[in-house]
Amino acid sequence: MSSTIATGAHLLLNGRPGDPAVITAEATLTYAELEQAVMDRVAAYGPSHGVVLLEAGNDLDSVIGYLAALAARRPVLLTPPGGDTDELRTRYAAAFDGRAELHPDLALLLSTSGSTGSPKLVRLSRDNLAANAASIAAYLGLTSADRAMSSLPLHYCYGLSVLNSHLSAGAAVILTDLSVADDCFWDVAARNGATSFAGVPYTFELLDTSGFADRSLPSLRYITQAGGKMPPETVRRYAALGASRGWDLVVMYGQTEATARMAYLPPDLAASRPEAIGIPIPGGNFRLDPVDGTGEGPAEGVGELVYTGPNVMMGYAESVDDLARGPELTELRTGDLARQADDGLWEITGRRSRFGKILGLRVDLDRIESELAPTSVRAVAPGSRLHLFTEDPEAVERLPARVDGIVALSRAAVQVHRIEEMPRTPNGKVDYATLNSWASAADAAGPSGAGPEELVEGADAEALRTVFAVVLGRPDATVADSFVSLGGDSLSFVAIATQLGERLGTLPAGWQHRSIAELAASAGSPRRWLRPVEIPVLLRAVTIVAIVGSHAEVWTLLGGAHILLAVVGFNLARFGLTAPTRTLRVRRLLRGAAAVALPAALWVGGVALVSDRYHWPTALGLNQAFGSNEWTRDWQLWFLEVVTWSFAGLALLLAVPLLDRWQRRHRFGAAVAAVCVTLAVRYLWVGLEAGATERYTIGCVLWCVALGWAAAEAQRPWQRILVAVMIVAGTYGFFGDPLREATVAAGILLLLVPWSVLLPWPVSRLVGVLAASSLWIYLVHWQIYPGLEAAGLGWLGVLASLVAGVAAAFGYRVVSSTLLGSRHGRRLSV
Repeated sequence: MSSTIATGAHLLLNGRPGDPAVITAEATLTYAELEQAVMDRVAAYGPSHGVVLLEAGNDLDSVIGYLAALAARRPVLLTPPGGDTDELRTRYAAAFDGRAELHPDLALLLSTSGSTGSPKLVRLSRDNLAANAASIAAYLGLTSADRAMSSLPLHYCYGLSVLNSHLSAGAAVILTDLSVADDCFWDVAARNGATSFAGVPYTFELLDTSGFADRSLPSLRYITQAGGKMPPETVRRYAALGASRGWDLVVMYGQTEATARMAYLPPDLAASRPEAIGIPIPGGNFRLDPVDGTGEGPAEGVGELVYTGPNVMMGYAESVDDLARGPELTELRTGDLARQADDGLWEITGRRSRFGKILGLRVDLDRIESELAPTSVRAVAPGSRLHLFTEDPEAVERLPARVDGIVALSRAAVQVHRIEEMPRTPNGKVDYATLNSWASAADAAGPSGAGPEELVEGADAEALRTVFAVVLGRPDATVADSFVSLGGDSLSFVAIATQLGERLGTLPAGWQHRSIAELAASAGSPRRWLRPVEIPVLLRAVTIVAIVGSHAEVWTLLGGAHILLAVVGFNLARFGLTAPTRTLRVRRLLRGAAAVALPAALWVGGVALVSDRYHWPTALGLNQAFGSNEWTRDWQLWFLEVVTWSFAGLALLLAVPLLDRWQRRHRFGAAVAAVCVTLAVRYLWVGLEAGATERYTIGCVLWCVALGWAAAEAQRPWQRILVAVMIVAGTYGFFGDPLREATVAAGILLLLVPWSVLLPWPVSRLVGVLAASSLWIYLVHWQIYPGLEAAGLGWLGVLASLVAGVAAAFGYRVVSSTLLGSRHGRRLSV
């Protein structure tokens, strides 16, 4: 190793020059090549001694940047890629530009576990990193033959410890940002001879659902687990699986404040002692300090676990001045309650902070979760009630009775919430902060779900909950839920927004993400005559009327359908892309495609049966693929084909994990990229101006959908300005009709307006009804207005089309809710 590295990062780069150090999809870098890359980056950093802020992904550039900061003796602050670092940059600005004093031993700054992006940072020294890496390498028996998959984020202390320990031992790390749920992850592991990977409890849930038990991985030597307590039965099951397949399960315990690891369970004890965290790591020690009020006395031998060792952090940093402070701790009070069993193994029994005070009774929340297993339940108690959150709809009714057998609480003091998916931190842990905020919101609104004699209900909150439950077909909705968390879409959005406007008197910004309790708390005095209507709702109503009237030649206002496409894109970004997981996002997009395709198939297929107006490819949404290139009646439904296949196409793209992660990390950038790509397709296909039929083809009009998407993601002034420029540039020349282009541009520009419009309440009601029925109005008006128009009654044709469309929409909702269930009956997403 060179002297440059030896004075900086020798604590990590300890491999032989020709051995592999980092393996990526593109290349394998030896230790000598990695050292050279680090030296080059050190030179690029220049003479500054400030903190390096590194958005660390599981990629080679991030690894080199991290190692170079250590080599240059510059503290490095790791954050997630694309995360919100504004508060960090503001609070520690002087440290980043080299103006602040920094302690010479300071090497690494990490956010505390579960609070990524928090301005409160853990200060870790060079000795902390070296000691913990060496300890981990020792008890795992790492050698140059080991190759670890980077299955956890590098900005997470657990994921970073995998990198540190392997480089310290001269082993290799295989860099990937794939999930263990992806088949490609295992292809990479097999191709590169991976010997290990790391996981948090949620990782093992993914393994259970991805067929891991049936995979052949002959090179696998061990799996590590940390990041929270895993159910003993899961530990035992994976230990048995490993024994049958030739690999070990190593359960570990740690905290960011101890650099990473404090204890490990020898793998030969995993099957017999799955509830234990094991023994201290080499160089570390435990002791217990007494804790009052835990509910467990000295006989149980329970106290707060205190750790000592060379990996204990220097201390916390909450301001830039703290970065100059030296080591302030010789031991770490973990906050965990623990005991040492007769066999010498240590066991965690709970958290000091995981106790709630309910009706004067101290409640152990960890115990409740454990006793309610195997049902996946999380318990919080931020106020005067116990709140249980579960993804299992069948558990909602039986959980209160099961709690009775664990702790003596009245039914009124227990509230169960069924949620679509458990919130998690970027590290895969359950996000208790979010659960506590939901529970606090529910407490603020009063109890829900208790018996009638026990209710002290916030009438407004319960009334709103009933609205959400009925419109969305979600009787399990609670006041802690939001429109988005309940799976709301663009048509149910119309109904909810209309009723909220009537009850609240205003529509708070971002209301679809606020809990029902928060909406109730924001209620003002309802206006007597005026009601707020959101711009997308108003546009849908106005454009569908404009479309019908233009077709009936009562007036000429062309471009309405292209504006509606932008509204589709706007709502797609707000509802289709906001689900918390890739699976749910893809499911919502496919559901949106089906919600358009199914009504269209039923109506068009029915018309085709009794007339020659449409052909069967049109009923299947395939006219543009198999129909005529010239304008025919089948082209009348071009809009529905565009919507269906744009939703389905985007679902297909986001089913690719890499694309989905990129879109989630760069929401505005992804939308702008979509605009650029779709405009490029249009220009390459038809040039500036589209022909009479081309202007309705999927490939030539997707830019309208993309512009609506970008408008929804534009949150900052400069972003709105950029999207406005793209709107004007994109519409220019498309129709060869300046008035039509100006109409389309003006309609899409309105999506950038962030406030609602106040309308007289009868008008707002009418707008809501027309907007909610826009799909069916578009479908049926082709069969309604022509005869009346031919008789010189065009106005009557428009009115009859609107009435028939509203009636058809109502009838479809009633029939579909009866046949398919209320939830499916309301999934129309135009």
